[in-house]
Amino acid sequence: MSVAATMSTAAGSIAVRRLQPADHARWDAFVAACPEATFFHRAGWAEVLQRAFGHDAHFLYAERDGVIVGVLPLGHLRSRLFGNALISVPFCVYGGIAATDEEVRRPLADAACRLAQELGVDYLELRHRRRQFPDWPCKDGLYVTFRKPILPDEDANLKAIPRKQRAMVRKGIEAGLEGRIEAGVDNLFLAYSESVRNLGTPVLPKRYFQVLREVFGSDCEVLTIRQGETLVASVLSFYFRDEVLPYYGGGTAQAREVKGNDFMYWDLLRRSCARGLRLFDYGRSKNGTGSYSFKKNWGFEPEPLYYEFHLVRATQLPDINPLNPKYRLFIAAWQRLPLWLSRRLGPWLARSLG
Repeated sequence: MSVAATMSTAAGSIAVRRLQPADHARWDAFVAACPEATFFHRAGWAEVLQRAFGHDAHFLYAERDGVIVGVLPLGHLRSRLFGNALISVPFCVYGGIAATDEEVRRPLADAACRLAQELGVDYLELRHRRRQFPDWPCKDGLYVTFRKPILPDEDANLKAIPRKQRAMVRKGIEAGLEGRIEAGVDNLFLAYSESVRNLGTPVLPKRYFQVLREVFGSDCEVLTIRQGETLVASVLSFYFRDEVLPYYGGGTAQAREVKGNDFMYWDLLRRSCARGLRLFDYGRSKNGTGSYSFKKNWGFEPEPLYYEFHLVRATQLPDINPLNPKYRLFIAAWQRLPLWLSRRLGPWLARSLG
């Protein structure tokens, strides 16, 4: 399938091409240097989508005079339950077009729209941190992200946490909780799968977390919290430039009693401070949810996310999220599943919930 195209602009001709293995290094060099690019624009996500889920990846880049000036990573999800979509990027909170200038955006968007037509998807979804296409339908009130600078001193970071939340962190410290960096994902999967089952959400497959570690190496790290030898909580974080992004985290039943999740994020914050990182990205939450309130309690202010859509076969925007009333009975039933069964069934469903 070809989406290659060339168009002339005031700044010169722009060619849109498909990412090939030989292009990975210069794609990632562009992503590292482009201010609006994110960890989720990295070329490795193409391998993650294919190896962990079997989804097709269609990563497009724009070139001017042989130099990459824009990227658009896309993943194709097909499901009888949840529809057929081309998304930038599935399983990622950010994505969409990252470019050096405005003239690059339209050729990339046009190529993505053509690809969406060729694939016969229901819709194309671009997950932007700012509005890029005002003429496209947009979900701009559902999701927000939370980002805050990391202060250069550990004590200053602790004092910057609002008083009530700081008291939760201190309770975790007093309970003797301890964080350890782990090479494997077994404990992460145990803690995370328990948390999402309690929320009524299918868990992603353990293989996905293993592939993330293999593809992104030291830029993907697992921090596990214990009380003695007892597993309390665990989080998988991404590192990008001078940022840390705690992305998949959860706690066991004991975490609530000893404030394990509060301690876990503090431990990650202080470790990130020691590494000289400058920004803590608490990630995406839905307005009005428990995770939204939790992050606000840490002193983070919400920033809106703009998920923009080009409808192909669909006639209205998709509404695949737990706040949709039609999923209420499913969520209630899932919360009652035995943990072992949720771990077995969850990955089959979650692979299509990108």
